[in-house]
Amino acid sequence: MKWVHNPVLLLLAVVGTAAAYSLAFLTHAPNRLVSGAGISLAEVLAGSPPALAVLGVAGSALLVVASIFLPPRQRTHVGVLVAATALLVGLVWLAARHAAGLGGDNGDSGSIARTSFGGAFWVLTAVAWLAAGDAIGRLALAPGLRLLANALVVAPVVACLAGGLLAPLSLLQEYASRRDVFDAALAQHLQLVIASLLPSVLIGLLLGLALARPGRWSKALRPWLFPVLNIIQTIPSIALFGLLMAPLAWLALQAPLLGQWGIKGVGMAPAVIALTLYSLLPVVRSTAAGLGQVPQPVIDAARGMGLSGRQIFWQVELPLALPVFISGLRVATVQLIGLTVVAALIGAGGFGAIMFQGLLGGALDLALLGTVPVVAMALAVDAVLRAVTLSLAHAPPSAPGRAQPQKTWTPPQ
Repeated sequence: MKWVHNPVLLLLAVVGTAAAYSLAFLTHAPNRLVSGAGISLAEVLAGSPPALAVLGVAGSALLVVASIFLPPRQRTHVGVLVAATALLVGLVWLAARHAAGLGGDNGDSGSIARTSFGGAFWVLTAVAWLAAGDAIGRLALAPGLRLLANALVVAPVVACLAGGLLAPLSLLQEYASRRDVFDAALAQHLQLVIASLLPSVLIGLLLGLALARPGRWSKALRPWLFPVLNIIQTIPSIALFGLLMAPLAWLALQAPLLGQWGIKGVGMAPAVIALTLYSLLPVVRSTAAGLGQVPQPVIDAARGMGLSGRQIFWQVELPLALPVFISGLRVATVQLIGLTVVAALIGAGGFGAIMFQGLLGGALDLALLGTVPVVAMALAVDAVLRAVTLSLAHAPPSAPGRAQPQKTWTPPQ
């Protein structure tokens, strides 16, 4: 199909159209104890001002669809980016406005009514986000500008959230009633991620460095280290948490001081140990791969310039290996943010506690209150570390330790 210039947008348009026609855009229930009735996107558009509905949502969607058949030029990609951002904001505005009209606001007499996002809303917002991301990628922006463009896409939605526009929706009502619990879960989640990431980075760097250096340590570690780390990755997270509970509980009984320090069968200790073990593989692999890809002629040239072994490592090998290492760190961090949710099952807290409480109670919006922040956190960390990786990879090469040529005076002729 030569007339299709952007197959990615074509696929997104098909998925979005199917979701808009087959799934509910919103669901409304008289209270949180009963299942809600679905409200289609057509009904939401019919209840909105025609001009705003057409210009804000339908017009943006048509512009994105029309870009499938336009030549791949800079202005086309910019148009897709602007239209996808407008579509994302329009979908959020439509959902919030319709929820307020249904009496979901806390100030109305029907404050126990619940209006929730439907499947069509989540699919269409994902389509708009992916269309914007595709446009940003095709614009081939510098890493810093790419990160800024991604931030500008979500900035209007964040502004709507901060301004209270989404307050009538059930998800925000759950947050308002559990703000203290949410803040505590956020602190616990970040604490678990940081407490697991720091030892995994330290241990992973040492192991990766030992593997990359030829010698007895490399010969001793290479046959078994990666097989063991691969086996750890295949163990289900909840099973690994369970395997650690018994020995840690035994240690707490044998040494009560360890129990006073928080090292026991449940809680943070088994969670941090398990999460650290899960994070070792990407860190060790990226460290060893980054140091292993440094060209030997570069090292020989640095040695010929008089640099010591330590100077070669810090000024030559480490800068060249840093993009690969940051890439592995990105994988480990995003993996940690997601796996920390499961740690709530052994009493470690975090957003997993809110999510499982909602699942066990049949409250979908409460489960989403614990899920959406984890997804947002993972996407933000991934975007930032990806931008750092691209910046380091595209940085101009430097030659540390090279003496600058001295300017010599020449007499006039």
